[in-house]
This record gives sequence, C-alpha cells and structure tokens, in this order.
Amino acid sequence: MSTYDKLSAELAFEKRLSFWQNLSIVDWLWAVTIAVSAAVVYWLYGAYMDSFELAILAATTPALIGLGWYWKSIRFYTVIVFALSLLALCLYDGSRAQAETNFLLKYLFSSQSAIMWMSTLFVMATIIYFLGLFTTKEVVLKTASYLTWAALVMGLTGLMVRWYESYLIDPSFGHIPVSNLYEVFILFCILTGLLYLYYEQQYQQRSLGGFVLLVISAAVGFLLWYSFERGANKILPLVPALQSYWMKIHVPANFIGYGSFALAAMVSIAYLLKQTVEQHQPNGLLARSLPSLDMMDDLTYKAIALGFAFFTVATILGAMWAAEAWGGYWSWDPKETWALIVWLNYAAWLHFRFSKGWRGAAMAWWAILGLFITLFAFLGVNMFLSGLHSYGQL
Repeated sequence: MSTYDKLSAELAFEKRLSFWQNLSIVDWLWAVTIAVSAAVVYWLYGAYMDSFELAILAATTPALIGLGWYWKSIRFYTVIVFALSLLALCLYDGSRAQAETNFLLKYLFSSQSAIMWMSTLFVMATIIYFLGLFTTKEVVLKTASYLTWAALVMGLTGLMVRWYESYLIDPSFGHIPVSNLYEVFILFCILTGLLYLYYEQQYQQRSLGGFVLLVISAAVGFLLWYSFERGANKILPLVPALQSYWMKIHVPANFIGYGSFALAAMVSIAYLLKQTVEQHQPNGLLARSLPSLDMMDDLTYKAIALGFAFFTVATILGAMWAAEAWGGYWSWDPKETWALIVWLNYAAWLHFRFSKGWRGAAMAWWAILGLFITLFAFLGVNMFLSGLHSYGQL
C-alpha cells in the first residue's frame, strides 16, 4: 500500500471514529426509540406481515436512525407525526363513523381534515415566504418555515390516518396510500417540502422558500380541484395490478425523484431571475435578497443528483414489478418510455456538469425544461396516452 493510500485510510478511519464519538445521549436515545418502536410493530403485526414487508421494516429501522442522526429536525417531525397519528387512531376507536361525530377527528385529524389543513398551511407559507423575501425580515421568513413544518406534519398525519381508514372501511382492500393521483400528489407535497427544508437548513438560507413552495401550492390547487370536482378523496379498493408489495417502495422512491427535480427547477427560476436583475439593478431588492448564483447553482446540482439516484432506483424497481405483473421487464409502454426519457434527460444534465463543467443559465434553463418533461411523464401520459400504467386518469 502506498503512502497516499495509507494516509487516505487513516483519514477515513479518523472521520468514522469522530462521527461515533460525536454522537450524543439524545442521538442514542433516538436510536433506541426507533429500534424499540420497530420491535413493537413486529410484535403486534409481525404475524400479518409477509417476508417482503418484514424486509422493509428491517431496512427502514436503521435508515430512520441514520437520518435522525444526520438531520436532527426530522426527529422532532417524526415524533409529532407519530403522536398525532396514534391519537387519531385512538379517537376512531375502531369505527369510521367517529369521523363525523368526534370534534378532533372532524376538524383536525381525519385524513381529509388533516390534508385540508396541509393545503391551507402550504399556501399561507408560500405567501409569507414571498413577503419575507420582499421585506427582508428574518422573522417573517422564520414564520414561513414554521408554517411549512406544520403543513408537513398535517400532510403526513393525514396519509397515515388515511391508511388506517382504508382498513376501517373494509380490511380486504386496506392499502398504503400511494396508489392513485390524489394520494401521490399529497406524497409529492410532503417529500418536496421535506427536501426543501433540509436544504434550507444546510445552506442557512430561507429566501428560496417562496419559489419552491409555488410548485407545492400548484399541487395543492390540483388536489383541491381533484377532490371537489372528481371526488378523488374517496378511498376505493386497489385494482389487481396494484396489489403488490413493489408499490410500497417503487412509488416513494419515484416521488423523491420528482420532488428533487421540482426543487431544482424552482431554484433555477430564482437563479435566472437574480441573474437578470443583477444585470439591470445590481443593488436592487431581489439581487440582495436572493442567495448567490453559485449557491443556487450548487443546490440545483445536488437536488438533481439526489433525484437522479432515487429515480434510477425507482425505475429498476418498476422493471422488477413489471416482470412480476406482466411477465417482462420492459414493454415500451408509454409510461415506461417517458420514464426513460426523464432518466436520459437528467443523465445528460449530470454528464455535462461532470465532464464539461457546464454551469450557469444554460443549465438552469435545462433544469426547468426537465420539470416539464417530468410533468408530462407523470401526468401527461395518463391524460393523453393509454397503456399498461393507466391507473390514474383524470
């Protein structure tokens, strides 16, 4: 082993040692809490779980521990969602009729009420983020961040309660709530919001919140229309092709990708706006309020890299699901074809970033175009094309 290799190995060892030494009592308490919770879930429901679901539980436990160690805020968020979800389950007391008679369920914690609160809070946070951007008052931006956290709490609580409600209606078609457009739009709002708040804390910069939450507010608008015009909030049994354990990991992985791509596109809009303003008003309000171009460029790159990784995993999982459901890994179904187009688009973006060092306005425009390509792959295919994946028509 060369001297360079020895030094690299020693530095890597010291870094790992430092990580373990820096873990606090609270960190270890978090780990024990998650491990015990997983053990309780296994004790209560292990007999009803198949081998695949047990594998998901086993993999999720260390992943959630690690996430809590790496991002402290997610611990508080997880505990609150768990507590509110458990409260809602207790209030139901085994009867869905309680949703109309119990005050807390009717106005706060039934799935539909919680999701309405999520929608309201997201729109409020979007407005207040922009208010903070134009007034440059940190207290206003902090308020917007807190509202975003509150929206995320209500959104995930709503999904957890909806999961339980599906079993209350009929145990035979109870399912994880990621099976139709209504449910995955909620998932999109939650994942995009969490991704944004993570990067907000990493960069210590709140002025991009309004831009990112615009796309979430657009999703909220679709949710409201879809609920009131099409009754999409009704819980229905799954079609046979969706009654698969693959759905439980394929869909969330996909939407981490979608959320990351949306985040990158909205940050790119802010990038282009600041670049234009700086050319005409270098000392203008937006030029001073928005982060540096280098920071936004870096954030766009990190978001696309993260989204590409999860989208790649989701595509592989989707192929494995297709092999089980339809007997082949790939059939050039419209949804599969457009998923490949999305993958190739971001693969090319990352390739030119790595190999050519491309940055700046051209890459920002490309990231925005990528969102439209992704949007068509997600919604447009369902609206205008037909195929094996036609489960979420409008």
